Amino acid sequence: MEKYLHEKPVIGVTLGDPAGIGPELVAKTAAKGTLTEYGQPVIVGDERVFKLGMEIADVSVDYQVATTVEEAVSMDGLVILDTKNMDASTVRMGELDSAYGYYAATSIGYCVEYCQKGFFEAICFGPNNKKAMKMAGFKLNGAIDLVSNFFGFQGYRTELNVLGNVWTSRVTSHIPIKDISDRLTVEGILNSIELVHKTLILAGISEPRIAVAALNPHAGEGGTCGLEEIEIIEPAIKQAKAKGFGVGGPFPADTLFQKLFKGEYDAAVTMFHDQGQIAMKLKGFDNGVTVMAGLPYPVTTCSHGTAFDVAGKGVANPGAWENAYILAAKMAKINRSLKN
Repeated sequence: MEKYLHEKPVIGVTLGDPAGIGPELVAKTAAKGTLTEYGQPVIVGDERVFKLGMEIADVSVDYQVATTVEEAVSMDGLVILDTKNMDASTVRMGELDSAYGYYAATSIGYCVEYCQKGFFEAICFGPNNKKAMKMAGFKLNGAIDLVSNFFGFQGYRTELNVLGNVWTSRVTSHIPIKDISDRLTVEGILNSIELVHKTLILAGISEPRIAVAALNPHAGEGGTCGLEEIEIIEPAIKQAKAKGFGVGGPFPADTLFQKLFKGEYDAAVTMFHDQGQIAMKLKGFDNGVTVMAGLPYPVTTCSHGTAFDVAGKGVANPGAWENAYILAAKMAKINRSLKN
């Protein structure tokens, strides 16, 4: 930290889409004491939306209100940097609205700005609705596009998913299935392996073990069921090993996750979105974390969305978002030690 140094890392928090479960999740996690246990939290958003979250969650939380980021990071305990830009009394729970998308996106934008200015050390944002943000004029395929644009970051980045001690990455992401093979390259797979390796070290895993997935059934059956393994995936693994990365594969996707969940590997590099997401969400939908890997600062969120179907009912499970916050704080702490 360049301006204020707390014993714990300063984490910028957003409430997500106000019509979703985000405000409830943050309120429940705050009431449990997790936010202040692991970091110095600064919620960037409208105080009225946080109060709405407490009302829905049926909890009461002590906090301080700041009007500037300088004031916010000089305070201890839970702090709300009140943006005064969303009247919670007008929010229609479970409904799409461009105003909600604009609020959610700009809250992340503020957090990015405060990271760049040296006030925040990491960001953990509440679940957003991509359609609402697109309706508000933001261009994105995934949340990482939004965050990258705010950072002005043009380098290689990707979303990693985390469930307990298991991490997954994907070489391609939000594209049609028919385009996956054409988008696979040796360079793309190698970039993914390298980024997973670096991110796991930032998360405290000193010698990451990475399993690489095949694309075709039975890993292509020696080229009789697709050539991507032979022509693209295996050469990428060979180059990764030459660079000293602990990598294995390509493993058939239908058995890959047995190895991960048994602890044989720390992370998997999958070839497309659902190849990894189905296993992770089936195993622990309410606990999964998404890490925006490759960005200048640690950025995390829960792996699920706004859950409009249960928004406002007080039944949302905060487990995934709580895990996301804890991981953001852990990564920020390690990042701080590496800088020192």
